[in-house]
Amino acid sequence: MKISPKKCHFGFKELKALGHVVSVLSLGSDKNKVAAVLLKPMPQNKKEIQSFLGFAGYYRKHIKDFASIARPLYKLCDKDTVFEMNVDRVKAFESLRQALNTAPLLLMPDLKLPFKLYIDESGDGLGAALHQVQMINDKPVEGPICFLSRQIKPA
Repeated sequence: MKISPKKCHFGFKELKALGHVVSVLSLGSDKNKVAAVLLKPMPQNKKEIQSFLGFAGYYRKHIKDFASIARPLYKLCDKDTVFEMNVDRVKAFESLRQALNTAPLLLMPDLKLPFKLYIDESGDGLGAALHQVQMINDKPVEGPICFLSRQIKPA
C-alpha cells in the first residue's frame, strides 16, 4: 500500500471525513451534509422515504431513540403498505430532521475512565446511551459516546 502525500493531512485539530467532523475530543456530524437534507421537501413516495431513512440511519449513533422516532417511517417502507403521510409519519419525519439538526457531539472514549450506560425500554423499542465523564477545559463534563436503539417487532 502506498500513501499519497497530496491526500494526507497532518497537524489538524479537526478534520472532515466520511460525513463526520473528527477531532481529538469528539465526533460530530458534518453540518453541511445535514443542511442539504434539511432543505429537501417532505418525501412523496417510498423511494424518497427510503433515501431519507438511509441518510438518517448513517447518523443514528448521534440520535437518542432513533429507532422509536423512525418507526412510523420504517412501517411505511413495508412491501404491502400503501404510501400515505399521516400525522404520525409527518411528526416522525420532522422529529428526525430536528434530531439530525441538533445532534450532539459524541465524546471520544477514554478507556482509562469508567463508562455510564443508560438503558430504556418502551413498548415499541429499546434504547441505550453510553456516556463518560471527561475533563474538558479543566471541568468534569458528562457527555455521550454513542446512542443505540432497536425496534421491538410484535410476535
